[in-house]
Amino acid sequence: MKIRADIVAGLAVAGLMLPEAVAYAGIAGVAPGHAILAALVGTLVYALAGRSRFAIVSATSSSAAILAASLANVPGGEGMRMLFLMMAVALAGLLFLLAWAFRLGGLTGFISHPVLRGFAFGLAITISIKQLPVLAGVPAPGGTLFDTGLAVLRAVPHWHVPSLTVGLAALATLLVLRRWPGVPAALIVLVSGVAASGLLELQAHGVATVGHIALMPERATIPAYSPAMLLEAAQVAVPLALILLAESWGTMRTLALRHGDLLDSGRELRALGLANLASALVQGMPVGAGLSASAANEASGARSRLAGTAAALALGALVLFAMPLVALLPQPVLAAVVIAALTHSLDPRPILRLWGLNRDQYIALAAALGVLVLGVLDGMLCAILLSLAALVQRFGNARLARLGRLGESHDFVDAYRHHNAVMPGGIAIWRPAAPLFFANAERMFAEVARRTLAEPDLHAVVISLEESIDIDSTALDALLEFDRAMAAKGLRVHYARVHDRVRDLLHAAGAPEVVERSDYSVADAVRRLEQ
Repeated sequence: MKIRADIVAGLAVAGLMLPEAVAYAGIAGVAPGHAILAALVGTLVYALAGRSRFAIVSATSSSAAILAASLANVPGGEGMRMLFLMMAVALAGLLFLLAWAFRLGGLTGFISHPVLRGFAFGLAITISIKQLPVLAGVPAPGGTLFDTGLAVLRAVPHWHVPSLTVGLAALATLLVLRRWPGVPAALIVLVSGVAASGLLELQAHGVATVGHIALMPERATIPAYSPAMLLEAAQVAVPLALILLAESWGTMRTLALRHGDLLDSGRELRALGLANLASALVQGMPVGAGLSASAANEASGARSRLAGTAAALALGALVLFAMPLVALLPQPVLAAVVIAALTHSLDPRPILRLWGLNRDQYIALAAALGVLVLGVLDGMLCAILLSLAALVQRFGNARLARLGRLGESHDFVDAYRHHNAVMPGGIAIWRPAAPLFFANAERMFAEVARRTLAEPDLHAVVISLEESIDIDSTALDALLEFDRAMAAKGLRVHYARVHDRVRDLLHAAGAPEVVERSDYSVADAVRRLEQ
């Protein structure tokens, strides 16, 4: 049953990969064959090297937009443009492999779950709005996302009714067939669209069709290589790699979170690098895990990476044996397939849940708005920076807790939250509620000193460092200055829950006497002071 589900999902996704390839090649300004070959080799290579069971690695809309701006400025004809394309895609693949080799996969951890949810939501809206001109049968305007939406609304009197009817019928059929996950809805709709186009002569009624697609692109002029072109391609490869990483990791992690799957960021970097190198060898476009195809793979019931292999093989069969029929495919049907694949990601409930938790909701909202207003790459970077700023703000303004003992036990808890906790006489026990580092250490120790000196009957202080597995030099200096200041006031200071790495740092700083006053538990520190 698992293999059957993967094959059915692969067939359904193949019906989406072909129209997406045609659409994204049009965005990039290259022949559709470059996107089709990229989808074929990218998906097959990722199925061998990657880990996500839902990821479909093919050309993406965001990377296609970057490529369009770059290829437009390449002089020397089609051969030089294709050489530039190969170099840029290959260099992007090498950047992924370098990131894997230097173990930089951990950098993906800075993309938090709220950022991923907002990113997926904003990207789904972006791609869907870009399909509206095709659905309505009106010319696609240039400019920003808002320009596109506004132009479509202004063109309401000029909407092409036959195109709109075909697109909405396809979209409604896709949404109805979704009730049965085992049914290859996208493939059924595409076959129906081809049949309707031929029988009803939709092209004669003004409905745009895909038209003839040449699979094999022209051969690039390799002897025309120059170091200057390599440098220009490298300048394009960097934003390409960044946008592919942002879009791919956002897609993979979003789908993995829904199903409790585990991903290895290093392995994903390697898989994306190999997929792009393979695409460069066949003059393909840059590839990544696009949201619409990957979400369609999930919605179709994929169980393993076999679904991606089945999708690639089915796509290959389509382009080899059914290209004359594909030429009849109405473009509004393609737009409907792309929009239907994104309906899961358009669900706002994961973001609304954050409002119920009152945690990180503004980060998710900023990620979604960033993608809509600034574009995919700048929006993702903005959301990541906001996420890091929120983290620094949270740690930098961490709460200082005063601890008390629960009964006769060895447990010391926040006395402000546990009213039955008893604070030992003459001893104040303080616990910073965040790791000490350069942004909060001086403020935290100053607050401890202020509160301690405000109680004249105290003769000793215990600082619990359980949150600080390690500290930086700023926090070390703040600790030692605090220790000297308290000694000058006649107060004894002990430290509890001191980790070994902090002890090593104190020894290296020439403060063995502080280590002698350090314990592994709060109870031990209090007992020594009471004795």
